[in-house]
Amino acid sequence: MLGKTYLTKQASLLMKFARTTSDSELSAKLISKAADLKALADPMPDRDQGPMAPDVSPD
Repeated sequence: MLGKTYLTKQASLLMKFARTTSDSELSAKLISKAADLKALADPMPDRDQGPMAPDVSPD
């Protein structure tokens, strides 16, 4: 499963590309895809909540 950090970074890159293109149709599609990725990322926890490796002590 993709993590929140990855999805957020991808959405940010799509927004950056959308701002740099002069094609308004392409820009709208990129913004729409960025919104989809953000919607997937929002409900995810900010940090990995998976089990810790056996050699890692909790903070």
